[in-house]
Parts: sequence; structure tokens; C-alpha cells
Amino acid sequence: MRAQAVFTTLLVCAVGLFSKTNVVVFLTDDQGWGDLSLNGNTNLSTPNIDSLAREGASFDRFYVCPVCSPTRAEFLTGRHHVRSGVYSTSAGGERMDLDETTIADLFQQEGYATGAFGKWHNGMQYPYHPLGRGFDYFYGFCSGHWGHYYDALMERNGKLVQGKGFCVDDFTTEAMGFIERSVKKDKPFFAYVPYNTPHSPMQVPDRWWKKFKDLNLEEMMRNRIPKKEDRLHLLAALAMCENIDWNVGRLLKKLDELQVTDDTIVVFFHDNGPNGTRWNGDMEGRKGSTEEGGTRSPLLIKWPNGIKPGTKVMPISSVRDLLPTLIELAGVKERSKKAIDGRSLKPLLSGKTKRWKSRTLVSTWKGKLGVRDQHFRLGYKGRLFDMEKDPGQRVDVSKQFPDVAERLNQRKQSFQKKVLEQAGPDTRPFIIGHPEVSWTQIPARDGTAHGTIKRSNKFPNCSYFTNWTSKEDFITWDVEVGESGNYEVELWYACPERDLGAEIELSCNGKSVVTIIATPHDPPLVGKQEDRSPRMESYVKDFTPMKMGVIELTKGKGELKLQAIEIPKSQAMEFRLIQLNRVKEKETD
Repeated sequence: MRAQAVFTTLLVCAVGLFSKTNVVVFLTDDQGWGDLSLNGNTNLSTPNIDSLAREGASFDRFYVCPVCSPTRAEFLTGRHHVRSGVYSTSAGGERMDLDETTIADLFQQEGYATGAFGKWHNGMQYPYHPLGRGFDYFYGFCSGHWGHYYDALMERNGKLVQGKGFCVDDFTTEAMGFIERSVKKDKPFFAYVPYNTPHSPMQVPDRWWKKFKDLNLEEMMRNRIPKKEDRLHLLAALAMCENIDWNVGRLLKKLDELQVTDDTIVVFFHDNGPNGTRWNGDMEGRKGSTEEGGTRSPLLIKWPNGIKPGTKVMPISSVRDLLPTLIELAGVKERSKKAIDGRSLKPLLSGKTKRWKSRTLVSTWKGKLGVRDQHFRLGYKGRLFDMEKDPGQRVDVSKQFPDVAERLNQRKQSFQKKVLEQAGPDTRPFIIGHPEVSWTQIPARDGTAHGTIKRSNKFPNCSYFTNWTSKEDFITWDVEVGESGNYEVELWYACPERDLGAEIELSCNGKSVVTIIATPHDPPLVGKQEDRSPRMESYVKDFTPMKMGVIELTKGKGELKLQAIEIPKSQAMEFRLIQLNRVKEKETD
């Protein structure tokens, strides 16, 4: 019996030595630091997210970017977003350069199953697509925001499908299924779960809205400028945050059921500050701001086998630190092609802070720069703030601390010269027909309209083109064909019966395909009925696909052009997207 016990102990140790640590990363969209009960907000309850801090580590001063796609790029690469080619949130500026190595690449190379579930926002056309950036599996959407959250059009590994129910619930269910399949195959997993809420449109199921729709907000939980609060938007955001918490709890429960909780690292953080004026710990700024309120996020990391419960980390840290941290914790080899800007937080998670070197973090957006060290913040207007005595950034102390102001200004100027000024213009075309995949999506979002054609909204991410009334009008995309061949064209359109008959041509480098809009499809706008607060973005429609025919594409750069060569009625159509599918050549004897 004693020998058997010794053998069992050795076997357990051996399994521990050779097993790999799983990773789950939650990233929420437009949720503020103050949108958690963990951080003192008594207007809502987020027990599942709060448990990550209680059972793991919480970071007191963790910083992300002012907006969505830059934060995602920094998490994925461990590098400042400008260095990786990300400078915008649409029109191609959200794409990471193809010579960047992502955290998913690194885990995939170690034999992990890698999956992403939700909002990608770092490029749609392969190889900018998640499947080209280290992920084996993708379910969600690649755009910056989505126009409707119920039974919405989604993508599963390049195929357009209809989602099931509320999108965040749907993403969580898909992630849970991926994790369960990985466990059954005895394969370690890296699951990236980037939710798209509480980003607008402000939609949330009744189960959560009922609690908040008539809620009397506590006076202590108001924004520093209460008159700027939009009550409906605020209440909807809180309801959406409780829905997020419920879904985080669902996935944590699934880890328990699969008995993989102890050796799974779970990470939770946000992509920027809050998307509205609401309580955020009296901080200055919100989404889009380089100030404290626009860039401070919670960071919670739970790992029962590696992190002591209740660990609190006080030194400042960055989203750029997550790649080096997670690969070190999981024992994944560093194979990045370029120098990482972040540093591993493992010493801080182990309580080894004495040798931790002080640092300065820079955030930038639309020409504004903010600089933060452990004690001070240099605002984009050049004012200096003592963040320990004045966390609300109300008193400029640049005259009291001239040496500090000079040091942080030098850091700002150095960043401008070494990073911003070297970025250069974006000349990257949209890649279509890449040889490694058979499909390419070409949305209205990435197109340029000519003539009187209009976008459905100034925010392009989930928009469509309308007001197509003249034969002189057209839409273009600067593209690069990855592989010569024949491609079947699928056009997603809307057109009422009274306007049928337009002749539509898609052309590229001298080749074209022509079709006639012959079948009516006149869907209503959707979203308004489900919105809890009026939106700024476009309402959407359920566009339908039709086969245009086959176009021959030749490898190389060119212009893809969509034009109505005949418009017999008042308009040609409304346009949402094109999907190209490479036609397999028939085998010959």
C-alpha cells in the first residue's frame, strides 16, 4: 500500500510537470473602471468578476489605450499599437502589420487549441483575420462595432451564419463549447473572449434591464459632472455590465465542471474608459481620452495553482505586459520577431516588488499624448498632476515639480520622434483571394463611395451604402489579389420591388462580372425597438445574399470597383458586403 501511495504521488508530480496551463482572457468593450462593484460602485453587482480579485490578483493601476482596436493590438502583440501599424478604428487603420507575432501565434506553436469569440477589430480580410493571426477557431465579427445584438449575422471561420440570442450570451456559449472540446481531446487551450458590450447600441435582455430601468442612482455614485449624464445610457450600461458578469460566471462554472479551474489562468480587463458620462472614481476623462479616466482599467488575474488569493499589485502596469506575462506563467517560449514593449508581471504576482524598476507609460490618440509614471501624470495639455494627492487631476503642479515636468516632457518628445513620426502613411491594400483560404469578405465599411452614394452613418464599422441613384456613382476598394483564379461573387443587398432591374458590375484589372437585381428584398431597419437608449450609429437591415456569377482575378494589386451600369428605377440597391469564394478547378483525367 505504501509503495502504491508513493507511486501515485510520483505520477501526480509527473503529470504536473508535463501538463500545460490553460488561459482564458476576457476583454470587455467600453466598460469603465468604475463599472464594477469590486471598485466601489454600489449601483450594480458584479460578484463573478469580483471573485477573480478575491481568489487571485488585482492590479491597482493598470493602463490600456483610449479606444478599442489599439488596446486589442497591444494585448495581442505586447507592443505599442502605433509600432504594429494600428492607428485608427476603421478603414483599414485597425489592422496589425503582418510581420507582427501575436500571443495566439505563440500559444498555437506550443500545441494549444486557440480560439477567439466576440469582437475582433484588428482586420477582416485574411491574413489580418483571426485565423491568420494564430487562432484555430473564430466565432464573432471582425468590425469595430455591431448594429444589432439579437440573432445577429456572425461569422464562423469564414462562413456567415446567424447568431443565437443575445450576442454576449452567444459568444460565451461558443467559448464554453470550444473549451469543452479541447478538454475532451486532452489539449491545452487559449481562449480569447473579447465581448462587444457595453459598447453601443445600448441593448440588453429584459432580465437585466428590469432591475435598472427605474433605478434611483445613489448620489455618491454620480459622475463628477452630473449634468452631463445621460440617464438611459447610464442605466443601460450598468445592466449590460451585470449581463457580462453573469456570462463570466457561466464560463467559470464550466471550468469547474470540467475540473480544469486550478490550472487555468483567467484574465479580465477592459479596452478603454467608459463610453458615457457616469461614475468612474472621480477620474478625469472617458473613452477617447488619454487622461486617467480614459486609460485606467481593472486587471484581474486568477490562477489557483500559481497566484495567491487576494494578491494586490500596486506598481503601474500596461496592457502591453500581458503577452510577456502570460507566456512566462504558462511556460510558452518567446518567438516574437520584434522587441516587446511590455514586461512580464510575474515578479509582481509573486510579491517580488523590491527589484521592480520604475517605468513611464505613454498613451496617444488623435495627436494627444498622456504620460504616466508611478506618482505623476503629464496631461495632453502639458499640465502635471500629483496622482497620489490629486487623483482627479484638478491641480497643476508643474511649477512645484519642474524636474518631474521636464522629465515627462522629454519622454513625450522622445516618443513623438521615435514612434509617431516614424509611422508614415498607410499604403496597405485590402488583401483578397489569399492562397491559404478560399473566402474573402469585402464590407461596405472598407469601401470608398464616389458620387452621390452615402453611408448609412458617419461611423463606418457596421454601415451600409445607400442613395445609389446615378450610373456615374460607384464604390471602390484598393486591393491586392493573393492568388490568381476564378472567384464566385456573393452580393449582400437590399432592394424593394419597385426598384428592381438595376444592372450591377463588379470589376478588377480588366475582368468583370455582371448581374441584374431581379429579386426583391426590402427588410425594415432593426434595432430601434431593442435599444434602451437612442444610438449614434446606424440602424441595420437583414441584407440577403445573391450569386452574381464568377469573376477572374489575377494576382497583384489593383482596384476593385462596384458600379451600377443601368438604373431603370429610382435607385440601384443598398449595399452591405461582397463575399468572394475561390472556385475549385475540376480535375481532369
